[in-house]
Amino acid sequence: MKKKLLSIKDRLLRFLDLFTYPRSFSDYAGLIGIGRSGELRARVVGFSDETPDSRTIFLRPGRAWKGHQPGQFLELAVPVQGVRHSRSYSISSAPATRGRRIAITVKAITDGRVSQFLVRHLKKGAVLPISQARGDFVPPPTPPPRSLFITAGSGITPIMSMLRSYAARSRSLPDIVHLHYAPRPAEVIFNAELSGFAEKNQGYRLHRIYTRLADSAPVSGHFTAEHLDRLCPDWRARMAWVCGPAALLDTLETHWATAGLQTQFHAERFRSPAQLADLDKLEIVEGNVHFKSSETSVQSDGRTSLLELAEQNGLKPAHGCRMGICHTCDCVLRAGRVRDLRNGTVVSESGIKIQACVSAALGDVEVEL
Repeated sequence: MKKKLLSIKDRLLRFLDLFTYPRSFSDYAGLIGIGRSGELRARVVGFSDETPDSRTIFLRPGRAWKGHQPGQFLELAVPVQGVRHSRSYSISSAPATRGRRIAITVKAITDGRVSQFLVRHLKKGAVLPISQARGDFVPPPTPPPRSLFITAGSGITPIMSMLRSYAARSRSLPDIVHLHYAPRPAEVIFNAELSGFAEKNQGYRLHRIYTRLADSAPVSGHFTAEHLDRLCPDWRARMAWVCGPAALLDTLETHWATAGLQTQFHAERFRSPAQLADLDKLEIVEGNVHFKSSETSVQSDGRTSLLELAEQNGLKPAHGCRMGICHTCDCVLRAGRVRDLRNGTVVSESGIKIQACVSAALGDVEVEL
């Protein structure tokens, strides 16, 4: 067999690798946007421990970084035990000028392989692939006259970016009521900085609500409508920005919808439902899925997403958020039908792009993946 000749670019990169050993030249080149794969990268330049199980990671992106708006997120690729994992994290820092560092804040989840690695084991100097900033959980350029923030746990991270952005642009924060839920005082991420905002800004009123401390003043426990009425009586007149666990967001969304105030409600969800709650009532068809790019055929139960199905069978397709937001896992449907696991929509048009992370096969399917 005739040996494939390397391109001039590949030969040059191999030569430069000799001078950057044990790292590859691409590790450094990626910081200025000329990595071998063309992906944007960032160097880990520092850390700040926020709570016993959460950590802020400071990143310096390459020159190709386009910046971010407060409230947006990025995807981060992390190698753990030789396997590359991608996760989405909200950016907790205020928008930065070109060349300045940005920050993400990660809470270590029990049995969370990636979050545990980032909080416990990631080292300064590591170079990690990142995406450009994404997401539309972004406040308007001019702050609303009155805002309401409701956060829980690490859901405070995109809101912190908003607060820092407001603080950087003005001497005082706008009129904001902020309800933040945490199990105990020691588990409030950014606790000292939040206190500083409250002390220096008359318009920013912070209420910490502890879910595992009974009878802590003025209210305690998980969210109830009484909390709103007591701590923010004019909540109906405010634009609401909320982020936290799915159960809290579902409750809040229902509360605002019941009041007929959906247009004043903005939510950022870390995780979308993996499948429809009433999937059992819909048509489920087992079949064969052919991943054309890898010439691999596997059996589908009609419920498992195409992304999970590929991974279960040894394939490693590109992916990011795993919840239908980032479109990193987009692929082309060549034949057959798939169901969108978020809303039940069936797609059968050959040649259309679908999202592998939220699509399940309906019978025999062929996709470019």
